[in-house]
This record gives sequence, structure tokens and C-alpha cells, in this order.
Amino acid sequence: MPDPVLKTAPPAPAEVLLDGPALDKLLAELAERIAAEIPLASLALIGLPTRGVPLAQRFADRLRAAHGVAVPVGQIDITFHRDDLDRRLPIPHQSLISFDTEGRHLVLVDDVLFTGRTVRAALAALMDFGRPASIRLLALVDRGHRQLPIQADFVGRRIETALGDQVEVKLRETDGIDAVEVFRA
Repeated sequence: MPDPVLKTAPPAPAEVLLDGPALDKLLAELAERIAAEIPLASLALIGLPTRGVPLAQRFADRLRAAHGVAVPVGQIDITFHRDDLDRRLPIPHQSLISFDTEGRHLVLVDDVLFTGRTVRAALAALMDFGRPASIRLLALVDRGHRQLPIQADFVGRRIETALGDQVEVKLRETDGIDAVEVFRA
């Protein structure tokens, strides 16, 4: 007698939170908020791999186009500052910060803010590069469920999620399209 085939439910369709044009508009609004609150001459953007890096570059490009100021962009590797190294094998990225962070106003750019643990690790890693004037956090999506007392200064969208939901940011640079999707558990 053949083994019965186990049937699993098909995955729930994605809820599109932002499509390409809506994401583009949101990025423009966030760039202007940054420009209004931080002196551009002392600003630098630090992206968290993977999608925070192209987001940081997009903000820098927008600020240069709108205000004529070249804002430096870097990326920070948090691998050895994580608190879960014993639970999973992380994939190291390279820290690329080719400017002096001392006295600068840094904006740490992340795609999705969830527990706060990634941001905590990024803050620890950034301190290895010097003492900035300030570090502010930009999250494209804040989905809640914080485990640490970390809040974003600039938020594109705040959404209610269940703990098991997944939020996926897709960018042209990494995924070929621009979108923010939520997969409900």
C-alpha cells in the first residue's frame, strides 16, 4: 500500500503593504524628514546589511539631488556583536565605513525593526569606529514585538503583526522589485 500523501495548506498570499510607487513616495518623505532634523553637512548614513545598505544609498542619492549635499554612506557588520551566536551560524558581512564617524550625526538605516536585537548589536559595532555626535535610527517598517527598549527616530510605516508573521522588504538592488509585503501566520 502506498504511503498517503500529506497535504499541506498553500501559503497565505502576501498582503502588499507598499508597492513600488508607494515605497518611492515614502522614501522621499523620510529623506525630507532627515534633512529637516539633522544638519546635512555632518550627516552620514549607515546601512544594516542586507537591505538597509541600498536604502541608505537611496536616501543619500535623494538628499544630494534635493539639497546638493553629498552624504557619505557606510555599512556596519554586526556579526560578532550579536547575542545569538550560540543559536545559529551568522553570515558575516563587511563593515565599510570610509569616513570618520567622530562628531558626525549618524542615521542607522534598517528595513524592518522587530525585536531590537539587531539594532543593539549595530550600536555596539558602531562604537568601535569612534564617538559620533549622535546616532538616530531609521526603520522603513516597525512591526512591534520589541524585546529591548529601542525605538526608531524615523519610521516609514508602523504595522500591527502577530509574532509569527513575516514582513519582507524587497528592493530593486537585491530582489529586482520594490515592495513591502506581509505574510500572515
